[in-house]
Amino acid sequence: MIVKPSPYSFSKRRFFTPSPEKAIRAVCKNQLSEYLSQEAIDDVYKAFLFAEKYHRGQTRKSGEQYIHHPIEVAETLAELRMDSRTLMAALLHDVIEDTEATKEQVDELFGEDIGLLVDGVSKIGQIKFETKEEAEAENFRKMLMAMSEDVRVMIIKLADRLHNMRTMTSMRRDKQKRISQQTIDIYAPIAERLGLYHWARELQDLCFQYLYPKRHSAIGRAIDEREGNRKLIVEKLQKGLNLTIESAGLKDFAVKGRRKTVYSIYRKMMRKRKSFHELHDIYGFRIIVNSVDECYRVLGIIHNAYKPIPGRFADYIAIPKANGYQSLHTVVFGPLGDNIEVQIRTEEMDHVAEAGVAAHWVYKQGVESENSSHLARQWLLDLLDPKHQTGNPVEFLEHLKADLYPDKVYVFTPQGDIKKMPRGSTALDFAYAVHTDIGNHCTGARINKTLASLPTVLNNGDSVEIITSKSSWPTTAWLNYVVTAKARTQIQNYLKHQTREDALKLGKRLLAGATKQRLFARRKVPAKVQQKLLEQVGLESWKELLIEVGFGKRLPDMVARQIAQLTEGVEQGDATEEEPLIIKGSEGLLVTYSKCCCPIPGDSIMGMFTVGHGLAVHTTDCPNIADLQRHPEKCLMVDWDENLQQEFQVRLQVKLNHVTGAFAEVAMAIAENGSNIIHVDLHEGADSIRQMDFVIDVKDRVHLAKIIKAIYRTPNVNKVIRHKG
Repeated sequence: MIVKPSPYSFSKRRFFTPSPEKAIRAVCKNQLSEYLSQEAIDDVYKAFLFAEKYHRGQTRKSGEQYIHHPIEVAETLAELRMDSRTLMAALLHDVIEDTEATKEQVDELFGEDIGLLVDGVSKIGQIKFETKEEAEAENFRKMLMAMSEDVRVMIIKLADRLHNMRTMTSMRRDKQKRISQQTIDIYAPIAERLGLYHWARELQDLCFQYLYPKRHSAIGRAIDEREGNRKLIVEKLQKGLNLTIESAGLKDFAVKGRRKTVYSIYRKMMRKRKSFHELHDIYGFRIIVNSVDECYRVLGIIHNAYKPIPGRFADYIAIPKANGYQSLHTVVFGPLGDNIEVQIRTEEMDHVAEAGVAAHWVYKQGVESENSSHLARQWLLDLLDPKHQTGNPVEFLEHLKADLYPDKVYVFTPQGDIKKMPRGSTALDFAYAVHTDIGNHCTGARINKTLASLPTVLNNGDSVEIITSKSSWPTTAWLNYVVTAKARTQIQNYLKHQTREDALKLGKRLLAGATKQRLFARRKVPAKVQQKLLEQVGLESWKELLIEVGFGKRLPDMVARQIAQLTEGVEQGDATEEEPLIIKGSEGLLVTYSKCCCPIPGDSIMGMFTVGHGLAVHTTDCPNIADLQRHPEKCLMVDWDENLQQEFQVRLQVKLNHVTGAFAEVAMAIAENGSNIIHVDLHEGADSIRQMDFVIDVKDRVHLAKIIKAIYRTPNVNKVIRHKG
């Protein structure tokens, strides 16, 4: 039987503070000497001497010498057996920010790689932001950018945060809560994502203790009481598992028991809406074997001896987590009525599970392993990809939070490749996960070879094929269908870019029409006049002026008047009769067809400018434009193009008898006349009459009249009206 103490378990915190010299010598003797060469230990000690020199005289809030903080951070990393360069950077991680030492000094004495690590870990306090939220978001963004270059930056940062959380008792209550909330939102999930589960659990527990001290204390007492009553039961379960596996012929294995943390128990209580005494699976067992084959063999042994709980099995060996974590997870119904959580893995898997990506920096003759942190870096690059496209750090922080929580579904491409998606992801999220161009041009999907729409939510094991079309582009509605940061950011980026392009095109058309009326059919504005006008309005380019006209921020007629005043030989008041703007149906996002009246070709229409949103097209009898018409400068004459090919949405109210098949008859009448039903609402009426509100696609008023006539022909319809307002 394998019985090996894990080298990655946390040591107990000391209750006294030795001198810095004694503290670092103890670390070198008790921990570093186990796996580092004497030369590497000497390098670490040299870094300590430099840090101690520059931190001398500095103290922490608790009153202890500041140098103890970097020593503790280095010791925490030594428990993971990190390489000597990481330990040196940990000892130096605050010297650039908090002392007179410079990066150039660090580079010269210890090497540029150490300088980069220290610089990446240093807090960013020199940058000024408009809000605290923006400063925090930018801090995380830059930290993750540094981490994408070398994951050790984040490992050191997490060790730094862990020690700060352990020693936060001397801080003000409001600061404790703020730091704890930040830690539980960002740092703990990152630790979990990097496979540093021990750190993640300790960070969560410490945060919970500071955020909700009474709840933490109450659950802690309840656990202690139960543990006193159930200690013998847990030992009995552990012996039972040992005997079950041994009786199947396996000899070389280990069974370890562990108790869930206060925070994880609290989270389960909240999720399941149960009291502590209603929870039956606060203990788990880990079974360590020698090979992958034995993992599956032990799983069969456990399931044969104890009934598995349906839906509580996960195979992270065949499909590892994003951080490289591998294990079999199952929950079985125990002999004493409790659910038992069991994890089965090899020694190597257990090593990675304990140390996460840090396992790849275990010192091996001074050389980092080939595949050191590929999975972690890939996650970071995917996460930072949308960052490169957005200038809003707060928005990026929201994307980061959305991507940090590890509840995933596993779906397959048509080629059999696995894609890990956040739970709740849709076919549209999957399209963007494959490639941005596929996302931008997708029209639908085949999920398990069945046609499905883009908002369809994906489930574990789905096989997804995306259908694309060159004529398909993102719309604002797509933002309602996605949950992943990448998909949301790419859609927003496209819409922002496209909206400006649409504003430019619309601005050109609007200003061309307005200047034609005021400059006797001259649409082109001379370059000298353009320059004078730009100086007057304070803009740098004619393009920006046209975009503002397109957005409705500047009214085209007012701009045309300014142009007329600046143009020699043209007097005010010589405008010709106003010509309508021709609506072609393909103007883009800056020309919208109002939902209140749903204008369609053939209707008499008018345009209303809305600042920031361009031109909204209404029917002239729309009840919502009465107030807008009090501002004639915001109104614009518009008319339909004669050769429109697009379809437009219109609303119909249909009152029909409440009999079987009535709705089907109406739907058939709509479909047979070349229209699609976009949406339908059902309302109960008096005397067995139902009212159905349809939103359908039509080409024009003639097409609509044909559909209404067909609906009237169905036997159970009493009334059909086009609904406006």
